[in-house]
Amino acid sequence: MIRVLLAEDMRILRESLVALLRLEDDLEVVAELASGDEIVPAALEHRPDVALIDIDLPGTDGLTAAAELHERQPDCRTLILTGLARPGVLRRALAIRVSGFMVKDAPSEELIDAVRRVAAGERIIDPKLALAALETSDNPLSPREADVLRRHAAGASAAEIAVEMYLSYGTVRNYLAAAVTKLGARNRVDAVRIATDAGWL
Repeated sequence: MIRVLLAEDMRILRESLVALLRLEDDLEVVAELASGDEIVPAALEHRPDVALIDIDLPGTDGLTAAAELHERQPDCRTLILTGLARPGVLRRALAIRVSGFMVKDAPSEELIDAVRRVAAGERIIDPKLALAALETSDNPLSPREADVLRRHAAGASAAEIAVEMYLSYGTVRNYLAAAVTKLGARNRVDAVRIATDAGWL
């Protein structure tokens, strides 16, 4: 019997996934969660074989929770579900050694098969996501440009970033302008979107 922990914040989707998993004779749902903060404590209590985790969870996000779960309970394999095919997120998931990465709209039989294969020790990556990751170019931003853009994305003004990073206001504006140019963006908002989608922030 494969013991499954499911973390999905959308109730109707969580209930549908639980119902789907329970139709299988060899799968047992041992925990149903709506928040990323609950994953590690529930996994330590219920000892699942596979944690099926939505990437966008309230509290701790899915990838952060998966990384912590890998540290605290390395024998639990993780299968990440995402609604958005962002190649940068896939690279981050692979870096923290998740066992599988699939889009939410995959056919139900593929999801069930993925749970079984991940439990058996295989690594499952959605082919479309893998192709998108391979086609994405390397990060053109310098570490300082990425840091400035990340702070800007979090809502800090150029003046606030200057104070936080001990830079002049003009230097911060130059970093932001360089990020816009290097990313081929229309403006700072577009630069944040491009860099976030690519996983560079």
